[in-house]
Amino acid sequence: MKIFGAIVMMLLIGWNAVANTVKGKVVSVVDGNTLEIVSEDNETYKVVLAGIDSPELEQEFGEAAKEFLEKFINDKAIQVQLQGKDRWGNYVGVVYINKGTDLRKALLSNGFAWVVEKEATEEFKKLEQKAREQGTGLWKAESPTPPWVFRRQQTMIQPKAG
Repeated sequence: MKIFGAIVMMLLIGWNAVANTVKGKVVSVVDGNTLEIVSEDNETYKVVLAGIDSPELEQEFGEAAKEFLEKFINDKAIQVQLQGKDRWGNYVGVVYINKGTDLRKALLSNGFAWVVEKEATEEFKKLEQKAREQGTGLWKAESPTPPWVFRRQQTMIQPKAG
């Protein structure tokens, strides 16, 4: 009976992984780490790339990160592994192009993203560090402001309602 239960559990886990995978095409690049995707079954998804953060459009290198992503994914079929939703209701996921190229690695390697500390893998840290050392992308700037700091600064200068 324990074996049967284990088999059922593995099937459910495997099904969940398949159910959370979306194949389709990018219809819009919102910013350096957010995409709008239309799946093969015509569903629209707004997906934020998991584990990285790119400059906001209003920041230095924000538009460059968006343009890099647009050129990198232009006319390519994609596959997304959805990992959940963020607090704004956007899907969070990992986007692959071609035969498994991870978009996050491309952004990190080309200096258009930071690793998100709470989700940092050694591989991602090394990719970011190498881009820093080479002065690639946003690392051309002497001291670029991480997007989470920029967003906090923007909320602090907003007038309080009241």
